[in-house]
Amino acid sequence: VPADQVFAGFASNAVIAVMAVMILGAALDRVGVMRSVAGWVLQIGGHTERRVTATVSATVGLISAFVQNIGAAALFLPVVERVAERTGLAVSRLLMPMGFAAILGGTLTLVASGPLILLNDLLASTAVALDIEIEPYGLFAPTPIGIVLLVSGIALFALLGRRLLPATAGDPAAALLPNVAAIYGLDRRIRPVHLPHDSELVDRTVGVVESRDPGVRIVAVSDHAGVAVAPHRDESLRGGVMLGLAGTDDEIDAFVERHGLGASTEDPFDILHDEEHAGLAEVVVRPGSAAVGRRLEDLRLRKEYGVVVLGIHQREEMVTDDLRPRRLGAGDVLVLFAPWERLSRLDADPSFVVLTEHAPEPPRSTKRWWAVGALAVSLALVITTDLQLSLALMLGVVVLLMSRVLSPDEAYRAVSWKTVFLLAGLIPLGQAVETTGTAAWIASGVIDTVGDLPPWVVQLTIAVLATVFTLVVSNVGATVLLVPLAANVAVGVGADPAQFGLIVAIAASNAFLLPTHQVNALLMTPGGYRVADYLRAGTAMTVVFLAVLVPAVNLFA
Repeated sequence: VPADQVFAGFASNAVIAVMAVMILGAALDRVGVMRSVAGWVLQIGGHTERRVTATVSATVGLISAFVQNIGAAALFLPVVERVAERTGLAVSRLLMPMGFAAILGGTLTLVASGPLILLNDLLASTAVALDIEIEPYGLFAPTPIGIVLLVSGIALFALLGRRLLPATAGDPAAALLPNVAAIYGLDRRIRPVHLPHDSELVDRTVGVVESRDPGVRIVAVSDHAGVAVAPHRDESLRGGVMLGLAGTDDEIDAFVERHGLGASTEDPFDILHDEEHAGLAEVVVRPGSAAVGRRLEDLRLRKEYGVVVLGIHQREEMVTDDLRPRRLGAGDVLVLFAPWERLSRLDADPSFVVLTEHAPEPPRSTKRWWAVGALAVSLALVITTDLQLSLALMLGVVVLLMSRVLSPDEAYRAVSWKTVFLLAGLIPLGQAVETTGTAAWIASGVIDTVGDLPPWVVQLTIAVLATVFTLVVSNVGATVLLVPLAANVAVGVGADPAQFGLIVAIAASNAFLLPTHQVNALLMTPGGYRVADYLRAGTAMTVVFLAVLVPAVNLFA
């Protein structure tokens, strides 16, 4: 790769388009469009497992045609939890079909997923290297294929869901964090205790006290100035104040006796016992977010948002002690105490998905038509003009900023910069695979192996390769590496290189076997899933995907 092209990925059409799609999706959510759709699903979802699954899956799949699939899944995660609670269905029987539908929805349009956004750019560079002409695909070119795949996925769970999915309705194993109530006593109040002036805890900081008694959390402090919820760890305790403690009865009793605290006949924390104002909440760490891999103490949730983390559900285990140095993983669930207005602030952080129903920040409903109009104008420009995809979508972003649907800071936070840097770094790698002759060399090996077989066998081989690469590398990595290879194979067997490239870009969404895809990682802990559950249901979905993809591409592309 020439030196002046090493960083060309940052200015590529595909990378700019991905950024624009993220911002447009965030705007639709911010003005309440997504919330309205979710409310509609709650109303018409019904009570039977098949109807709920089909309704939720179809809706999420269609939304994923224009919004990142991880965003669509994150939006509907709390919705599915409320549906499960209302209908008595096990959440484990609803989340996986919803997640698979979100991934399948990434095949519906050319802006639905990173691989499809990259496709035209990769085909263009391959055409130059092979000295051939390849017509770029239009926005809705993959739509018929995507619809067939989405319907097939919904049908799979409608027909075989009882065999493929874990647990049954009412099975305690399907509940989210089944031991939270036992550990923290969801039906009990925060314990008020009096801190005498002669107690050894006086002048100690909240952080020091909690580190020495890790089973007890100081949720609030009350003095003559009022109630302070989630006091900062550096705040020193003064004699004569009231402490609001959270923990098990045994832990709090031992804490009170050990430090000579007094029982209280009055309770200044009444408002914190009112479920309309505060309570326990469950918050999922969003895969691919800035919180993944960081220690809990580095996130400063107590200082930034005024919430107290009581436990972490991580790798099928509830951890309640020594939380601060623990590193968070994708899909981990934080159990925390929070006033609802502060939880709304945390809900706006793109690193987290709040599962607990609360009073969210009111949407900017007066800006709704600006957001919808910006997306509509962008799509219309893509369909009716020769304007580049990135430019058309960025014009929509400009409309959002000028109409103040989003502030510049909100637009910045809406972008997953890890994804942007991954895309920008992989694009030169794809060029290197083509220009060094690596793609042609591997393609000749593939042709020698399957070149004499029927064309559909060659296509199936390419689709299987893309599926395997997606699981091992990533969907974007698989697309960058295999589109040049597929185009070379197509030229070698006398087929359409654009069609073979499309097979790769769509098959890059065939990521159901393992919880490595961001959507699967997001749903693993809330759904109580194990790797074996993904292997069982994912194998069936993978086979159906491959069986449907090849004939659908030949029929519609």
